[in-house]
Amino acid sequence: MNKLTLIVFSLPFLSACSPSMPELPDLPSLPSMSDIIPTPYKSDLYQGSVLERFKINQLKVGMSKTQVQDLIGSPSVIDPFHNNQWDYINYSTPGVGSIVHYRLTLAFDNATLTKINTTGIDSLPQLTDAEKVLEGKRIAEEKARAEAAAKAKAEAQRIAKEKAIAAAKAKAEAEQLAKEEAVAQAKALEA
Repeated sequence: MNKLTLIVFSLPFLSACSPSMPELPDLPSLPSMSDIIPTPYKSDLYQGSVLERFKINQLKVGMSKTQVQDLIGSPSVIDPFHNNQWDYINYSTPGVGSIVHYRLTLAFDNATLTKINTTGIDSLPQLTDAEKVLEGKRIAEEKARAEAAAKAKAEAQRIAKEKAIAAAKAKAEAEQLAKEEAVAQAKALEA
């Protein structure tokens, strides 16, 4: 009886290791329930400051607090312990799509923007084609302005250098004339 019990109990364990189990036939697939039952409408839920990447790209160090507010709006949080730091925080759940969560931190010194921390804005949607064109134009204009300023500075330095050389030359000529006049007066007195 013990041998029979041992065989009966060990049979399921041994048969589980063997590939001799019969396969089930393929059953026809049932239609998806989402094809039959419509999904309920989910509205977009925005919590915090809703920002656009295009406007964030326009932020520049050196802007005033008023300029920043005009560009991207009021901050979500003005920490009373860090008066010189503005935080723009957002947690949005669109009805369709992925969750948008970001944090933009701006630091000010005497009402002037000194630091822009954009490390948390990766979940913002990328620029649209129209915004990319506008961004390209804005960057080109900034480069042109910077190049024009550099050229104007170089030209001003060149003119200042030329003026300094001309002034040194005029001074040397004046000294030479003064020496010649002194020599001429000395000769006139001797004669």
